[in-house]
Amino acid sequence: MALDPAAVLPEALMEEIRSRAPGYDERNEFFQEDLDALVAAGYLKAFVAPGDGGLGAGMADVVRLQRRLAQAAPATALAVNMHLVWTGVARLLADRGDASLAFVLEEAAAGEVFAFGVSEAGNDAVLFDSITEAVPQSDGGYSFTGTKVFTSLAPAWTRMGTFGKDTTGQEPALVWGFIRRDRPGWRHLDDWNTLGMRASQSRTTVLEGAVAPADRIVRRLPVGPHPDLLVFGIFAVFETLLAAVYTGIAERALDLAVAAAHRRRSHRSGGRPYSQDPDIRWQIAELAMAVDAIVPQLDAVAADLDAGADRGSAWFRHLSGLKHRATQTAKAVVDGAMRVAGGGGYFRGSELERLYRDVLAGLYHPSDPESAHSTVATNVLGPLED
Repeated sequence: MALDPAAVLPEALMEEIRSRAPGYDERNEFFQEDLDALVAAGYLKAFVAPGDGGLGAGMADVVRLQRRLAQAAPATALAVNMHLVWTGVARLLADRGDASLAFVLEEAAAGEVFAFGVSEAGNDAVLFDSITEAVPQSDGGYSFTGTKVFTSLAPAWTRMGTFGKDTTGQEPALVWGFIRRDRPGWRHLDDWNTLGMRASQSRTTVLEGAVAPADRIVRRLPVGPHPDLLVFGIFAVFETLLAAVYTGIAERALDLAVAAAHRRRSHRSGGRPYSQDPDIRWQIAELAMAVDAIVPQLDAVAADLDAGADRGSAWFRHLSGLKHRATQTAKAVVDGAMRVAGGGGYFRGSELERLYRDVLAGLYHPSDPESAHSTVATNVLGPLED
């Protein structure tokens, strides 16, 4: 049975979270009170089985939850996404008979918070190569030395999933493992001062020999594209949950545009609300149709991930295309809402002004537009010829 997002995130909690978002943004401050409230609601245990104290959610459930949370506070939703990515990957693997990340769900059930320490400045190979050094230890663990960017939940994570490249063997290998906050070998830079998504506090993390013990090393893979289930799981959950957050932003922007059209009055037409103006009605209809187009695509992808559907080689095309379409749609809808709402939305402190800045972060998450189009073109047309 599907979870009811309004039962997990009741309206009173949504309004509480929404009320804090402007202050977090203005002060460039981590969303600690939101996180505490979400922990209390069991939100970070969404993918954990009910028997272990979780919500027992599937991907389709969490997509709906993240859409709803993003309508209250996009930066909070985006940061929580990173924890949900790892727990979602663990769930996806477990559903397909792979227990290598079972400890992630066990530790999430115990209250641990997971960060996603993967992105590296200048590494456009993303999951298929790394400029972080992974050095084997005598006990089977690995130490990691390198710099990871956009590590959300910086003030709060207790576990970080990361990867690096081991060049000590005959062939280089990409090593995936998990480090702990209470162990040495890492530090954050206080460098998160951005245009939008400020409450996420996605600071740079410098790894300086941080060790993942042998029982937290989950993969050694060849450099380059590889059909390993972990790689698919990370890509699938990351792209789908990103699309959910930005779809939530679009939905909220549409709501604000509708409210503005009812609230604003036209002097030229004798004080009639703009909701009766044919041009404004056309513009809002365009926004609504854009939102209506992305939601079914998002729901279908999430449902197929839950069902273990086989889309074959089209999976990467559909996932990267979904993320690209969701972020571009959200940007267009927020832009349209700004036009409908009038000059008041241009002032600092308006919710639309904040959404206008927050939605721009969608440009920078993988897959970027160039990568998404390359992936789709390769699937449809075949690879480039030498």
